[in-house]
Amino acid sequence: MNYPRGVKLLAVILLFQSSIACQATRLYKQHLDQTMSEQKIAQRKALDLSSELDLGMVVSMVSSSRVIYVGETHDDYADHLTQLEIVQRLHAINPDIAIGMEQFQQPFQGVVDRYIKGDLDEKGLIRETEWMERWRFDYRLYRPILTFARKHRIPVVALNLSKEIVGKVSESGFDGLSEEDRAKIPAEIDYSDQAYHERLKGIYEKHAHNDKKGFERFQQVQLLWDEGMAERAAEYLKSYPKRQLVVLAGSGHLMYGAGIPQRVSRRVPGERAIILPAGDFKPTPKVGDFLVHDGGETLPAPGLMGIYLGQTKDGVKVDSLVPEGAAKKAGVEKGDMIRSINGSMIKSVTDLKLMLLDASPGDEVRLVLFRKKLLLKDKELELVFPLGN
Repeated sequence: MNYPRGVKLLAVILLFQSSIACQATRLYKQHLDQTMSEQKIAQRKALDLSSELDLGMVVSMVSSSRVIYVGETHDDYADHLTQLEIVQRLHAINPDIAIGMEQFQQPFQGVVDRYIKGDLDEKGLIRETEWMERWRFDYRLYRPILTFARKHRIPVVALNLSKEIVGKVSESGFDGLSEEDRAKIPAEIDYSDQAYHERLKGIYEKHAHNDKKGFERFQQVQLLWDEGMAERAAEYLKSYPKRQLVVLAGSGHLMYGAGIPQRVSRRVPGERAIILPAGDFKPTPKVGDFLVHDGGETLPAPGLMGIYLGQTKDGVKVDSLVPEGAAKKAGVEKGDMIRSINGSMIKSVTDLKLMLLDASPGDEVRLVLFRKKLLLKDKELELVFPLGN
């Protein structure tokens, strides 16, 4: 008898589910049999959670390491305050340290150096490293670390590869790179860590991908980041053989030592330590050397206009507006060109974001706009309104 396609599909699903249920039943009975016979005991792992260390003690314990890796969730302010405290404590023990940062891309090392030396102010650092376009996370998250580094003239090493080369690998893989581009990436890319491969595969599959070629490019991008940052860190360690390096990077690049750490050690053997935020992980063996609980601190809420901005050759354009945002309520319209804010000329999206960097909800702004009309006369208008949240 021929059944409709939907009925056949349902039958397959029911058979599959039945198979899974039978398998679970068999395993359950097997566990019961093992329990009754006492012939086999499961080999599970346990972690001793009976002691808690002061962060100062942890820093003292790792202070002899050549490289100390400190993880983060990029938008978690409390993680960055933990990083700051570790840097401060290490600097008190040994002032000859440097800070390696994932957040800066290698081509902008000279800009970072000028900031640390005091030859460039904070806004210059943000503008010239193209922070707003390349890293994008709120600069205020990292301000305490960078301010401390500048005050004490602690070198900051730009670890990350340029987004341009990463973008090319994401699009076409290593095989799609030109000889010129290949010269910009590490010559040695190590694929041998199977556990690293499986973790990446799990992350990729969670996003409902099943494209083999897509996973290959995804893995190549992760490897490029890890190998690229490791190579830069290793070069710095070789150039300054007596200096200690503190690497600040996303926890995913550090966990189990499989991302950046083991790739640095392959190039420059030496003692290392890995400190990770406890909130990011299940406390599994060897995920890091220490897991740190933070104080739960958060950044002050930013003052927002509620505008999606676009960059054009003529300046900054209002691409769209948040329906209940402050700018929409004040009368800003899609297509408006932003000429100035609080008396300062605006030529780029970065100009505008820098003006609002430390603004709070409720702060009043004065916006000068140019509005082009098809049938009516073009006009310039000024709007004053409080920022939202």
